[in-house]
Amino acid sequence: MGEQTLIELLYGKGAHANTLGCVEDVSLELAGRRVESFPHSIWQLLSHMNFWMSYELKRIRGEAPAYPEHAAESWPAEAVPASEREWRDEVALFKNLLAEFAALDESSPEVLARQVAATYPGHTQYSSSVLAVLWQVVVHNSYHIGQVAMLRRALGAWPPQGGGDSW
Repeated sequence: MGEQTLIELLYGKGAHANTLGCVEDVSLELAGRRVESFPHSIWQLLSHMNFWMSYELKRIRGEAPAYPEHAAESWPAEAVPASEREWRDEVALFKNLLAEFAALDESSPEVLARQVAATYPGHTQYSSSVLAVLWQVVVHNSYHIGQVAMLRRALGAWPPQGGGDSW
C-alpha cells in the first residue's frame, strides 16, 4: 500500500518531531531526569511506547497478549534506567519496533485490511484492521514524542543533535 504520509508520521517528518532523533542522543542521566509537575521521565515515556508497540505487534501476529489491568502496568516504576546498557537497549528496541511497523505499511492491501483480534472488550468498539492498529500506534507515539520534546526543552536539551524546530 505504501502510504508515504503514514511512514513520515511514524518517523516524525513534516510538522512532527523526529521520532528517533528525540531519543537517540539522550544520555542516561537525561533519560532519567524528571521535571516538576510532570509524571514521567524520558525513560518512562520510551518504555511505555515500546510496551504498546510490542503489544500491538503481538496482536497483529495473532498472539493474544494480556491487556493490562491498570495503566500503570505499561509504565516502568522507576524514573531512571538501571544502567547505560538498559537505556541503549530500550532505544534500540524502539528503533526496531518502528522499523517493524514501517514494514507493515509496505504490506499488500489484503494484509493491511486483515482484522486483528480484540484482546480487550474496548477493542471491539473500533476498527481493528492491521492498518487501523498501525495508525493508532502512529498517533500514540506522536503524542508521547511530543512529551519527550517538551521534556527536553524544559531540561535544556533541545534541539536534538539531528536538529529540530526551536522557534
